[in-house]
Amino acid sequence: MTQLFTTLGSRSRDGLGLILPHEHIFVDLGAPDRPDFGQAKAEAVVALMGPEVERARAAGVTALVECTPVGVGRRVDLVCAVSRATNFPIAVATGIYREPWVPRWAHDAGEDELRDWMMRELNEGIEGANVRAAFIKLSAGDDGLTDVEQKILRAAARAAKHTGAAIGSHTIRGRVVRDQLDILEASGYTASRFIWIHASAEPDFSLNLEMARRGAWIEYDWIGGSQPDAFFIERICRLLDAGYSGQILLSQDRGWFDPSQPNGGTPKPFTYLTHTFLPALRDAGVDEETIRLLTQDNPFRAFSR
Repeated sequence: MTQLFTTLGSRSRDGLGLILPHEHIFVDLGAPDRPDFGQAKAEAVVALMGPEVERARAAGVTALVECTPVGVGRRVDLVCAVSRATNFPIAVATGIYREPWVPRWAHDAGEDELRDWMMRELNEGIEGANVRAAFIKLSAGDDGLTDVEQKILRAAARAAKHTGAAIGSHTIRGRVVRDQLDILEASGYTASRFIWIHASAEPDFSLNLEMARRGAWIEYDWIGGSQPDAFFIERICRLLDAGYSGQILLSQDRGWFDPSQPNGGTPKPFTYLTHTFLPALRDAGVDEETIRLLTQDNPFRAFSR
């Protein structure tokens, strides 16, 4: 049975409605050798992020995907603490961010070792949290994949092939996504299980279309940020007109508890999509059936296995 693995166990499609496919509960984007993320306390994270999760639930959100990988302060134990305090399911990731955030052990590890580590986290659970990862989260440099990023990507392709997991990558440039898909397919994986995270950052929309034609998910996940809603609505409508409604994901890349800031900083709420953007999308002529596809069916299909 197809299911989404979360902090509260597996969930079927029937048990979920709107899913946010790219958000964060806890992130540390500071220098990779800074110990801030290791010093954070569960009580403080729950106090700051619990109310944000509750507001998301009140807005109709039934689950979210926490996209923090190793390298930028992944603390699945803290995510679980927020999830359990709110009784709210959150999907978490295995995988490793890009350079210079790749940890020393991953530089030293062989491809087989990295594959086995990801498979353990997907099949058995993440050490210290007893929760199975739902998917693999990676990243790639703007100027192209480095040697270690290619090694991690090949290992991810092999782990994903054995587990059925999706691979999502923070990749800003479409030409780098093209290279990633080439590597994945050469490794025996499929573009249809690849999520192009931050696809809106690519100024050339034709590259969004090119990757959609190859089968990749196109994720517009900075909704509510610096780009106006009209920018996203235009791109979504162009993809819909081209016949790719089944490959679009919508989210906000919001949150989060930042351990480098006093008391975790000030999080951005998870409610912009539901309160502001979806009404604007309806006003642009997108019907309810399509909105349900984009916000409920698509994220479940993308991240379940």
